[in-house]
Amino acid sequence: MDHRTVLALYDRDMREGALPDGPGARVERAGAVVRQVAGAEGWNGVVWSGLDEATADRAIAEQTAFFAAHGREFEWKLYGHDLPSDLGDRLTAAGFVPEPEETLMVAETARLSLDAGPPDGVRVVPATDRAGIELVVDVHEKAFGTDGAPLRHRLLSRLAEQPDSVVAMVALAGDQPVSAARVELVPGAAFAGLWGGGTVRGWRGRGVYRALVAHRARVAAAHGCRYLQVDASPMSRPILERLGFQALSTTTPYLSPR
Repeated sequence: MDHRTVLALYDRDMREGALPDGPGARVERAGAVVRQVAGAEGWNGVVWSGLDEATADRAIAEQTAFFAAHGREFEWKLYGHDLPSDLGDRLTAAGFVPEPEETLMVAETARLSLDAGPPDGVRVVPATDRAGIELVVDVHEKAFGTDGAPLRHRLLSRLAEQPDSVVAMVALAGDQPVSAARVELVPGAAFAGLWGGGTVRGWRGRGVYRALVAHRARVAAAHGCRYLQVDASPMSRPILERLGFQALSTTTPYLSPR
């Protein structure tokens, strides 16, 4: 993989040329910043910026004022290759709080082994209705220890209004949900995003996450997506590397001042 070329394609199509990630959201360009504006339960944030040392502080202040005027907390999603090189320090100085860094990982769909199945006694089923989404949210809350209400809202809205844009799935051991994930599809884009992969304690290290990656890769391949993209945690990165994913950059969410 030509890392520089693929990263430039990702920046162009998935960040600078981003599309709204769900119903009711809009993506707009404000000078050298691309941001998404959504409702209170949607994702609000900066997805791309083309800044330098002379323009960064003003852009940070402008985006902070914009979202504050709309009554929205927001996230500045900073990538390791974004400029200026001290943009993270500037965000921190402006009161933003960084969350843990993750690794932007990409794989070519055609080069992945897609035959990994779940362990014995586990089956993967699609989450296509409210009951299925509740299982996904249940896993999310147990695996990550966070409130699943925003995820519930986004998934139900997308299934109702944009059903071809997301495929959610849950791994069941009997009737017990033990892992869940989703793949997000952007019309005409070369990249499909793998999101939300989480496994409850007691089922980690048994191949369930790997099986969900393979399952989502098959979905993406069927939709003609050339690449798969993941924001990988330190826990998932080694698994993804063994599957053939390569690190292109890092990504750190900076949460706006409250």
